[in-house]
Amino acid sequence: MSLRLLALFVLACSLAAVGASSGRTAKASVVSAGSLGVRVTVPGQPDAIAGGATAPGSVTTGAADTFLVPADGSAVRTGALSSSASAQGEAAQAVSDVLGISLFNGELTADSVAARAKASPTAFDAAGSAVTNLVVLGQGVTPAPNQRFPLGDWGYATTLELTTEAPVADGTRNARAVVTALHVVLLADHGGLPAGTDILIGHAEAAASTPVTTPPPATTPQSAKPGKPGRPAGVPPKKKPLPKPPEAGTLPGKVFKLPPTDVSAPLSPSGYVFPVYGPSSFTDTFGAPRAGVGWHHGEDIFAPLGAPLLAVADGTVFSVGWNELGGYRFWLRDRQGNQFYYAHLSAFSPLAVDGNEVRAGAVIGFLGNTGDAQGTPYHLHFEIHPVGLLPMGYDGVVNAFPYLSAWRRLEDVSFAAGRGWAPPVPPSATAPRPGALLLGSTDISSASGLEPGSLERALVAPVSSEGDGALIRSG
Repeated sequence: MSLRLLALFVLACSLAAVGASSGRTAKASVVSAGSLGVRVTVPGQPDAIAGGATAPGSVTTGAADTFLVPADGSAVRTGALSSSASAQGEAAQAVSDVLGISLFNGELTADSVAARAKASPTAFDAAGSAVTNLVVLGQGVTPAPNQRFPLGDWGYATTLELTTEAPVADGTRNARAVVTALHVVLLADHGGLPAGTDILIGHAEAAASTPVTTPPPATTPQSAKPGKPGRPAGVPPKKKPLPKPPEAGTLPGKVFKLPPTDVSAPLSPSGYVFPVYGPSSFTDTFGAPRAGVGWHHGEDIFAPLGAPLLAVADGTVFSVGWNELGGYRFWLRDRQGNQFYYAHLSAFSPLAVDGNEVRAGAVIGFLGNTGDAQGTPYHLHFEIHPVGLLPMGYDGVVNAFPYLSAWRRLEDVSFAAGRGWAPPVPPSATAPRPGALLLGSTDISSASGLEPGSLERALVAPVSSEGDGALIRSG
């Protein structure tokens, strides 16, 4: 009996040692969650936020009895709102509920909105999100995911803006779910709020980044011809690996490196900066034919691998991440609500965080050739879309060449310089001048194939799409 007990004891100790060893080597999932009841972003002013909650860690909550903007609630009024966020172990969950919504003295109303998002290594969804009894300009409407409603000639509303995805990049599976129950954007001054105002009601997001084991690549068989490699019929060629950024460390879903400490870029008179620091070159290829997107919507700026990429204006960084066409990419929204798109990066700086406020000239990333630019010379793909052209979708873009040329000379140019493919702005439009006319179609990088229809669903200031998004792509 004693020998049997001794054998069982030895076996138990062995199993415990194996379990402890595997526990030390296994990498845990990284989970996060965030939610908010209401956020009103007015160009040039601090955001007005109620009911915000973030995790990781234990459950955090946010609540308010009412929310009013301005003080009389004539523009935005809600009743009670609450939100919570939890990210513990391998599961993340975010919840937001808002009651009694009235915008612009009743031009848009809803009894309630609910936003729900959850993510884990094996599941991610936004089930349970809803908008109840929505009335737009006196007409009852039935909300649907990513459905957009025009608001006269002054703005638009989108219901149940949804992104769910689980891309794999750099050995990490990044599952995430993001939903905004109701999103309103002003294209013109209305109800005491200026053009470019952005209103989110009921927002929730959850993410789980989990290391995955990548199987070793299969060896390519040799052809029958001696000395020459080949492939059997029907077997596609191997995809080239992504270029390795210099001195890069990794975080889940993103590649980071520290910027140099001596970057100092002079501003133009209106406060704009050329987006690439150091020697670079570019020509006017705006409108040139391009596979997949029809024609070139931006300009390519060529420079050495790893050249610092600068924020062209004071603004907010968003949609930091990866997709097939744009590779590593991010968006920047300036103070007037215009947006700039940067694609094909080799790495990000620590400032590249969704919602981060940056100053013109700050280093946000580093030049490369990721995404569909693999095999091409290192360059930045850069686009400019003015807020006044947002209703046109992805084709509401201006030629970046005159702006880039002026910023390099520390000058500014008027909107009239946006020539070529850019359509004329109607007299009623209130498009801003120079730096005001900048990028506008939120995250094209999530619109499948860049079709106008999918871009309409992406015309919002999204949160990051950490990979090849279900709703967005770009290049």
